[in-house]
Amino acid sequence: MASIHDYDLIIIGAGPIGLACGIEAKKNGLTYLIIEKGCLVNSLYNYPLNMTFFSTSERLEIGDVPFISHGAKPNRVEALEYFRRVSMTWGLNVKLYEKVESVEHTAAGQVIKTSKGVYSCSYTILALGFYDLPYLLNVPGEELPKVKHYYDEPHPYFGQKIIVVGAANSAVDVALETYRKGADVTVVVREPAIGESVKYWVKPDIENRIKEGTIKAYFNSEIKRIDDISVEIKTPDGIRVLENDFVLAMTGYQPPFEFMEACGIKFRGDEYHTPVYDEQTMESNMSDLYLAGVVCGGLKTNKWFIENSRIHANLIIDAIRKKNASRKTEGTAF
Repeated sequence: MASIHDYDLIIIGAGPIGLACGIEAKKNGLTYLIIEKGCLVNSLYNYPLNMTFFSTSERLEIGDVPFISHGAKPNRVEALEYFRRVSMTWGLNVKLYEKVESVEHTAAGQVIKTSKGVYSCSYTILALGFYDLPYLLNVPGEELPKVKHYYDEPHPYFGQKIIVVGAANSAVDVALETYRKGADVTVVVREPAIGESVKYWVKPDIENRIKEGTIKAYFNSEIKRIDDISVEIKTPDGIRVLENDFVLAMTGYQPPFEFMEACGIKFRGDEYHTPVYDEQTMESNMSDLYLAGVVCGGLKTNKWFIENSRIHANLIIDAIRKKNASRKTEGTAF
C-alpha cells in the first residue's frame, strides 16, 4: 500500500504526553499526526472509575489550558473531561482506534504502518503507555473468568470473597473500595508490608483496616493455585487454602517491549530494562526516533508521571527544530 500522507512528525500514543507533543509540534509549525490504538487518553480511561490522582490539577495541565477540579486532587472523570477539552481547544490531529503495527526506517525517513493505513514522516515519537500488558501471576487457574487484572468499580464484588494481589496504590485502592462496598477482602502481598509509595492519605487507612482485621492480609506470601471455589496461598506459616469468588490481581503493568525492540530501540541492560535515549533531547539510539513519558522508565513505571514528563514534549520539539535548521543549512550548502 502506498503512503497516504507525509508528515514532519508522527506521535504514537494519544495519552497526555502524546497530546503535549502534538501541541508543541503545532506551536512550531510542524505537520504532525497523533495515532492511538484506543480512545483518547486510553490508559486514563482504563483506570478505576473512582480513581483519584496523586497530583493536584495544575500539575497535570498541558498546552496552557487550565485544569479546574472540584477538589485539590482531580478524579478520573475530571481528567477525561480535561484532556478532551485540551484536544478540542488545540484542534489536535488525532486518529483513534488505529493500531500502529510497525515503524520502518528508510533512507527517506520513517514509514508507519497501521491497522488502517500507511504514513511517512521525518520524525517519530513513541509516547506509549503501559496499561495493556499486565504482569501475570503464572499460576494454574489464572485463566479462569474469576481472575481479573483490571478493575473498574466495586459493585460486582458485593457479598463476595475476594483476594486482592499487590501492595501498591492500585491494589490498596481496590482493597479499600471493595471492602467499603460489602466485599469480604483479603490481600496477598509478596513484600513484608504495604508499599512505601502508597498515597500518604490512603496508607494509614489500609494499615488500620488490616490491624483491626476487617481486611485480612498475608504478607511475604504468594498465590500458588486458583480454582473455581478456592485459592491456595503459600505463606510463611505454610500453605493456606481460602474460599474465594474473585481474584483481583493488581500486580502492575509493563511497557510494550516487543514493539519497541521491533522499532530498533536498544536497552541499557539494567534491572528495569530502561531504553536507551539522550536525556537532553529524548532521542533514542535510532536517529529521529524519540521517547516521551512513562515509556522512558522501562519497568520502573513509577518514575515518570504526567507532571514530571510534560517537559519531554518541549525537549523533543526543540531538538527537532534544531535538526531541521541544521539540515536546511546543510542542504543549501551544495
